[in-house]
Amino acid sequence: MVNRMQFYIDGGWVDPVVKGKSTPVVNPATEEPMYEIALGSRADVDKAVAAAKRAFATYSQTSREERVALLSKIVEIYKGRMKEIGAAVSDEMGAPLPMAEKLQAGAGLGHLMNTLEVLKKYEFEETMGSAVVVREPVGVVGMITPWNWPLNQIACKVAPALAAGCTMILKPSEFTPTSA
Repeated sequence: MVNRMQFYIDGGWVDPVVKGKSTPVVNPATEEPMYEIALGSRADVDKAVAAAKRAFATYSQTSREERVALLSKIVEIYKGRMKEIGAAVSDEMGAPLPMAEKLQAGAGLGHLMNTLEVLKKYEFEETMGSAVVVREPVGVVGMITPWNWPLNQIACKVAPALAAGCTMILKPSEFTPTSA
């Protein structure tokens, strides 16, 4: 059993500010614990928000082309990890492996690809009569995801945030953290 006792903050894996709080992740098909995960504290959230705010200063200034390149790279990596993603979803949700690979992992990939296609043509600036409407990044996006469609919901939230030029913090379900 490999425990997962760190959080991904500011571009790297870090220990929790408050150590010692954890919970088991249980395979619902076997009812056996697979590993322990760290539970975050308010201090961990504050640390993540501060990092996302710092990153927003530069990421919000990226061009459409840079965001397209980033989402394209994410899609490429995601495609290469479909089996691994499906296995994680299957273990954590108890879904049959073919369903986890095709529907769960596939839905997430579909959202990423659709957002990428929209981004390629999206008008961030539009003239309406004598006015100009400018759509621009607004800040850090806070995201919480459910256990039952973890990858789908993450992709539905992360892809548009990245496309818009926003940074984010994500709190995955403690029941399905690996698929996040």
